[in-house]
Amino acid sequence: MQTKISINLPVTDVPRSLAFWKALGYPENPQFTGEGCGCIVISDEIQMMVMTHAMFIRFSPKAVCDTSKFNQVIFCLFCDSREKVDEMVAKAVAAGGSTHEDAEDHGFMYSHSFIDLDGHGWGLAYMKEMPPK
Repeated sequence: MQTKISINLPVTDVPRSLAFWKALGYPENPQFTGEGCGCIVISDEIQMMVMTHAMFIRFSPKAVCDTSKFNQVIFCLFCDSREKVDEMVAKAVAAGGSTHEDAEDHGFMYSHSFIDLDGHGWGLAYMKEMPPK
């Protein structure tokens, strides 16, 4: 069985967050979008649920992380090329996100990152030889 992942993120404004991710080229799955939440399809194996803080805390007894002060996690998505890494960062910044560093070229890997509208960190990387599946 292929392992799939659903990322669940608390956001302050679900429609605004959905618009951000759609601006990056990811489609919304209306089947899992409703009151207080929305679903973005990143790939066949990855989907992301963005949800209001009130909905998010129903799934966890812990407080929502204040991303203006703390990093809870940094996600990394692999891209097919260096150009795709740069394109996605540019789209994120144009849609209201930000970046805090320059792209890095390590020879075997090229990476850059952005911060989404709610302060969640996203790394993007291209590797000349992708790890085996």
